[in-house]
Amino acid sequence: MSSLDWIVLLATLIAMIAYGLHKGRGHSGAQSYLLADKQMPWYVVLLGIMATQASAITFLSAPGQAYTDGMRFVQYYFGLPIAMVVICITFIPIFRRLNVYTAYEYLERRFDRKTRLFTSLLFLLSRGLSTGISIYAPAIILSSILGWNIYITNIIMGGLLLIYTYTGGAKAVAHTQKLQFLIILASMGVAGYLVVHLLPAGVGMGDALYIAGKSGKLNVITTGFNWKDKYNIWSGLIGGFFLALSYFGTDQSQVGRYITGKNERESKLGLLLNGLVKIPMQFLILLIGALVFAFYSFQPAPLYFNSSAYNTLKEREPQSASIAESRYLQLHRQYEEQALSITRLRKDNNEVVLSPALQQFSHTQQQIQALRDSVSANISAQHYSPDKNDTNYIFLYFVKTALPKGIVGLLFAVIILASWGSISAALNSLTASSLMDVQMMGKPPMSQKKELTYGRLHTLCWGIFCICVAMFAARLGSLIEAVNVLGSLFYGTILGIFLVAFYMKRSNGNAVFTAAVIAECCVVIIYMLDIVSFLWLNVVGALVVVIISYIVSFILSQKNVDTHAGQ
Repeated sequence: MSSLDWIVLLATLIAMIAYGLHKGRGHSGAQSYLLADKQMPWYVVLLGIMATQASAITFLSAPGQAYTDGMRFVQYYFGLPIAMVVICITFIPIFRRLNVYTAYEYLERRFDRKTRLFTSLLFLLSRGLSTGISIYAPAIILSSILGWNIYITNIIMGGLLLIYTYTGGAKAVAHTQKLQFLIILASMGVAGYLVVHLLPAGVGMGDALYIAGKSGKLNVITTGFNWKDKYNIWSGLIGGFFLALSYFGTDQSQVGRYITGKNERESKLGLLLNGLVKIPMQFLILLIGALVFAFYSFQPAPLYFNSSAYNTLKEREPQSASIAESRYLQLHRQYEEQALSITRLRKDNNEVVLSPALQQFSHTQQQIQALRDSVSANISAQHYSPDKNDTNYIFLYFVKTALPKGIVGLLFAVIILASWGSISAALNSLTASSLMDVQMMGKPPMSQKKELTYGRLHTLCWGIFCICVAMFAARLGSLIEAVNVLGSLFYGTILGIFLVAFYMKRSNGNAVFTAAVIAECCVVIIYMLDIVSFLWLNVVGALVVVIISYIVSFILSQKNVDTHAGQ
């Protein structure tokens, strides 16, 4: 990076830490440290909700996901708006009325302590692991820039974040998220503009979209039904609905954002607006990835985007790497010429010549992809890189090599800020749950000063735990997929417990606890056997809890009837 990029990057990060420390002053106890005294307006709630979900993984991995698999990932969010309405009708009024610190506190009042503890432990495990993956995402950037070991950069990224999260609590999280997300949206807009602006002379936005579309990268909606297909309209609407309902309705990292609102109206408004803007935002981020694919159809592109891993391959296997690279350069020059030719033929509107040109273009593209796949498989098999593929490095490579000075530093800062926004919220929620649902459950209240001390200690411990998890995140492939798969292993069961609590008044703690344990075992077994794609795991987990709770409650009620009848 240039000196200007370094100045922009460091100045942005230092300013954010200072802003977080400033806004996080004046804590007196758990109410202020964990819930920001419930004084956040709707727009802070909205930006906090979006920033918590849109981590660095969203801005780093999503464009790479579109580059490799097209835009069909956006269907994952189709069930989200419906889920927001359900949460506003049922979840928020109950949480606000009971004045809870965590969503799981309600479960003790509705059922018993063991159900509250079991649910909070499921949350702590899933959120702790996924937060570790989120730390790894910005660490990739620092590792790529400096050439440092990824494990060192994991520690640096996690450590810097802890500075203001440990000190400032929920206030620092909420206010920094607000600023972070506004900077992020503006910067991604600049990146999208520059992708098109940097296309060769005579090639415009329409041409880029045409190339991306003919290459299968604009596959926004896929209607075919397949249980193992990760992203189609059915898995998005149904599985996505259950996942969003669980994530936003029962995951403390999100519940903790909207229960900090000034009142019920502010909380609902922030959540409903999130449902309206999330899909368009994700669509545009994925569109940037599709446009980057089109960009590299007209420009030279690397054989493998993870340059560190590819350099290791060249050092260890120079002959095979040289042969592969020579073949790749030949194919890609041909590919670039074909892309430019198609652009000209499209403008001439000559379908007779355009059709065979597109077939030839597609054939060359398949050859290039086969070559990239073979190199990727070799790198993975020989353990030259812990990453399974280079999806997470595609947008990063574009930023480093194609964008002008200053913008590079800003975009790197943006991806790091996005990570900090989601991770700080996650650490705050982990602290709230482990402190209130585990350590203090069933114990007499402690002084406000002691609450604050324990809150900060929990934040520090969770920060260290998540950094440790980040050390293993490199082995998970596409980070945006890994986080969602991980969440799907737990969210269905957690959601099922809350659905029973809200809508099945006859079910008691024993029934729902038994159902939850069985449901979680079923979800893990189904995942390990690869019976359905991960989004359906949310549906399975929730339905198993509801059905078994009903059956167990019915059996217990019948026993009670028989007992009373025999007396």
